[in-house]
Amino acid sequence: MFRLMQVARSLSAVLAGAALITAAVAPAAHAQSWPNKPVRLINPFPAGGGTDTFARPLSAQLTKQTGQQFIIENIGGAGGTVGAAQAARAPADGYTFLVGAVHHTIAPSIYPKLAYDIEKDFVPVTLLAIMPFVIAAQPTKLPNVKTVKDLVDYAKANPGKLNFGSPGSGTSQHLTGELFKINNGVNLIHVPYKGMGPAMQDFLGGSLDVLIDGMSATAAQIRAGKARPLGLMAPKRSAQYPDIPTLAEQGFANSEVSQWYGVWALKGTPPEIVDAMYREIVKALADPAIKQNWANASADAGGMPPAEFNAFIKAEMERWAKVAKASGAKVDN
Repeated sequence: MFRLMQVARSLSAVLAGAALITAAVAPAAHAQSWPNKPVRLINPFPAGGGTDTFARPLSAQLTKQTGQQFIIENIGGAGGTVGAAQAARAPADGYTFLVGAVHHTIAPSIYPKLAYDIEKDFVPVTLLAIMPFVIAAQPTKLPNVKTVKDLVDYAKANPGKLNFGSPGSGTSQHLTGELFKINNGVNLIHVPYKGMGPAMQDFLGGSLDVLIDGMSATAAQIRAGKARPLGLMAPKRSAQYPDIPTLAEQGFANSEVSQWYGVWALKGTPPEIVDAMYREIVKALADPAIKQNWANASADAGGMPPAEFNAFIKAEMERWAKVAKASGAKVDN
């Protein structure tokens, strides 16, 4: 009997040790086996937009690196909130990720109801790309407006006579315009469109006076002389466009605004898979072709660790909440 008890205790010790070893190696094994099937990258904006500019090259590079398909799924609508809501309902198994944007830090402050919570339903992975906003004037309509001061002076002398367009109420372009108005005490009329394409067409045609958008979307019109850049909303000048001064240089402080894109996992995704995805993205961002794509779009690569990206997101949410409150910007669901 004593012998049997000794054997039982020994067997229990062995099994306990095996369980500990299994628990220790399971996460590593899980991460090493990921991905073993196609991965969905949900882009909550229409195909061909700014998010696609970065999401599609990324998906191709991740496919090349891992040997598994990373598939872009465009689910547009309501400033990116429809696709984000659908992503939030996906299984948290490491095979669905959200490729979102700055809009997702604005939405909680301007939509009365959202079918998801960007903080509770998602886990930040990393920043993908970031680029500054630029303020440009319509050269035919505003021939004498050549600096930000010129624009502010003209707007103050002609209250309510100037307008600016955006791809829709509550978008980053809209809120950046509201921030500019608040900071400088001017009244520019906001004209919302269904996408930045129609807004750009009206700007080129002379129906819009001012354009506030990311450099990647505006650069071609600037090079063609169809948009006159007044200032870059960045901490320093762009290497690609060194002749465009920043707003800070021109005496306008607290005016740094960026268009940015990032990647989120679903809440509950195994941490080792989140880390594996982060490492794969950092590796992708170091690829020469990806670097060139980002440079062509006047964007800087991201790659910040998940914890740092999480802090960045919280700061952006706090900032846009203040702008939304001060401007009264709201969107009806």
